[in-house]
Amino acid sequence: MDDNSFAAEVNRILSGVKHPYISRTLKELGILKSVQIDSKKVIVALAYPFGGIPIKNEIERIIRKPLEDIGAFVEITATVMNQQELQKFLAMEQDAWAG
Repeated sequence: MDDNSFAAEVNRILSGVKHPYISRTLKELGILKSVQIDSKKVIVALAYPFGGIPIKNEIERIIRKPLEDIGAFVEITATVMNQQELQKFLAMEQDAWAG
């Protein structure tokens, strides 16, 4: 797979990753902030609604696994959402909670 095809596949995978308990993608919720692709290395930047989120490992696993399955070397960085991002997240969470 060439670099363009690899990048397209990474973006396709990440655009479809859904939150385990909210009927929205991580991108829609603002958790998936950015993706950098350098050859087979994929750096995924996440922003969580608060520190110490209990499902952090679960979210990172559902991102990491499909990327590793296509041969990516995955690095995940994480921060906390700013107030504006948090308000948007909370509104979507309330609307789409699947529990």
